[in-house]
Amino acid sequence: MADRLPTTTELVARFKRKYPATIGWRYKKNSAVVEKHLNPGEEVVYAFIAQKNDKLFQIFESAVVALTTERILIGRKRVLFGYFIDSITPDMFNDLKVSSGLLFGKVKIDTIKELVILTDISKRALPEIYAKVSNYMTFMKKKYMKETEKNKEILQ
Repeated sequence: MADRLPTTTELVARFKRKYPATIGWRYKKNSAVVEKHLNPGEEVVYAFIAQKNDKLFQIFESAVVALTTERILIGRKRVLFGYFIDSITPDMFNDLKVSSGLLFGKVKIDTIKELVILTDISKRALPEIYAKVSNYMTFMKKKYMKETEKNKEILQ
């Protein structure tokens, strides 16, 4: 039997087991939002859960953050109906900032259009998240720049 890649839900469950102090709810439903918006052939390579807000202990805005083979997706299922999905492509990414507080950590993803703030993350998880996201974006930006240069050459 061929090895299959883990689902978004499995990746988040793995993250929660490794960093149980991270506050995150309903990760199965939030993961389903991410899975629903994957393009054909797009795969999730890393995922974690956090609160998508800038307020400490506002714990009802859980979101699944997924690094895919094309972009970063942030999925949030609303409690009653509907959902939110955010997409950060390599060309929109500007900067990544991680900060640690007394109890929890915070990740700020600066994009061209907005500042995405993820809070209530286990302080122990911050080095892993920083490494994964920064390495991912460095790789994706290089790939994007090569593709852009190649397309310019074709058009000339």
